[in-house]
Amino acid sequence: MKAILAVTVSALLLVQPLMSLRIPTTKTQHKLLLHSVIRPVPEASRVGLDKCKMCIDFADQALNELLNIILQGGVIGGCADLCNALASKTSPAIGTVCNLLCDIVGIEEFIKIVQNADLDPIYYCELLPLCPINDNGDAKFSVFEVNPTSGPQGKFDIDFTYVSQNGTGTGEISIEIDTVDGIPLGQAFLHELAPAGTFNGDIQLNAQPDPDCDPSQGPCEQWLPGDYTVKIAICNGECGSKHPHSKVYDEAQATFTITQ
Repeated sequence: MKAILAVTVSALLLVQPLMSLRIPTTKTQHKLLLHSVIRPVPEASRVGLDKCKMCIDFADQALNELLNIILQGGVIGGCADLCNALASKTSPAIGTVCNLLCDIVGIEEFIKIVQNADLDPIYYCELLPLCPINDNGDAKFSVFEVNPTSGPQGKFDIDFTYVSQNGTGTGEISIEIDTVDGIPLGQAFLHELAPAGTFNGDIQLNAQPDPDCDPSQGPCEQWLPGDYTVKIAICNGECGSKHPHSKVYDEAQATFTITQ
């Protein structure tokens, strides 16, 4: 299982949630990726994106619990029963979003979508449907580099540029790092529907041991001296998914060296 690089990085195409509800994260924060700065989507292209992001944030945290509740046969009635059961296992905020999404399609269709999504948040939100689909999209990296290329433990900037001729569908940017000590590190970030154009990204990597990492909860990366390979992929849908509306647009890699 890959360790999580971070969960506080902003979505690739920065938009504000349509709702003021804040869904608390349940993932461990390893504080490796500190921040990202991406050119935002033009205002005219934002229609529908806020609901999509809200849906994916919800699905990322709730799909597994929802599926368990359904498989255990704990739902008798409608959306309120299902979502109240979910809220009792997660949080009231997640239960509220569940009710909003379930009411869109009704309880029977909502359950079918949860089952068909197979724990894929993006595909789930496309089925509702709240996330837009573009199966004719494309993207290609023109720049991918890590700066500095060599240095002591500390902060490294991961810079990238991609070009799209036909725009992109709802998908992901995935980052993976091959480490000296063999601990697999990775994180994927939501890449919302974007028009054709050139997009620049910057992610700051905190390449030093996390003092808050608990070894009883998983391996702690030590950032030993040596060579590291950073791999990036931009995808339509979830990277690696076999569901419809999913494919890898492009991949790239770069290296950096920790000297001490």
